[in-house]
Amino acid sequence: MKFTKMHGCGNDYVYVNCFEETVEDRPALARLVSDRHFGVGGDGLICICPSERADFRMDMYNADGSAGEMCGNGIRCVAKYVYEHGMTDKTVIDVETGAGIKTLYLNVEDGEVKTVRVCMGSPEFASEKIPVTADTPEFINQPMEIGGTLWSVTCVNVGNPHAVLFVSDIEQAPLTTLGPKLERHEAFPGGVNVEFVQVLSERELRMRVWERGSGETFACGTGAVASAVASILDGRCEAGEITVHLKGGDLRIAWDGKDGPAFMEGPASYVFEIKDLRL
Repeated sequence: MKFTKMHGCGNDYVYVNCFEETVEDRPALARLVSDRHFGVGGDGLICICPSERADFRMDMYNADGSAGEMCGNGIRCVAKYVYEHGMTDKTVIDVETGAGIKTLYLNVEDGEVKTVRVCMGSPEFASEKIPVTADTPEFINQPMEIGGTLWSVTCVNVGNPHAVLFVSDIEQAPLTTLGPKLERHEAFPGGVNVEFVQVLSERELRMRVWERGSGETFACGTGAVASAVASILDGRCEAGEITVHLKGGDLRIAWDGKDGPAFMEGPASYVFEIKDLRL
């Protein structure tokens, strides 16, 4: 089996071109290749597939084999792969995901995709859309007890669910202790991705993420969008473009208001390609 390892700001996945390859048990393959000691190593598996509704379809699986709806860093890598492998010559493409069809704008220089801008759609705030069990119609800046401590939490769905918590020092954030507790908190029937965010200015954030099904990763594109949106909702940042600094690099997020779509822009990179993986 031929595969390619790619990353967006350090958020690394194994990519399989399912126009050419057949993967019968994708969850099992995701668990196998994601193992950083006995496999290839990565945050999960992404299959690039034909679509009847868009130019391509992205099927993604977390490191534990669970299916994911959407990956902002992953979809940028899909765009780079299909363009640079001659599967399309368009610089604006539609990709079908578990969270709907996303439109991607490719910044191409000398045949190379430098960055990709993704229309992420309009964020969802209704508690039932996250989903989160709550007495309020939206879960914005609401108290929640996590591990015996009361935290203020803002929940946003940007194709997948996110819980955003603000801290004064990102390096001291209790990510590895509270992250898994909140990921599996009974208030989130489908689990949740967890972001700890430090506000640097009205246009700049630092973020660390505990991803549902994968644990801490170097970056999360949807998490960066959720963090920027939550910062605007909470009055910590101004609407417009916000730079989010992650462990693996920077993403630019733009959101102008509660009813409008959010955009994410960032790089995508190859790690290596294997032409004959024997499992």
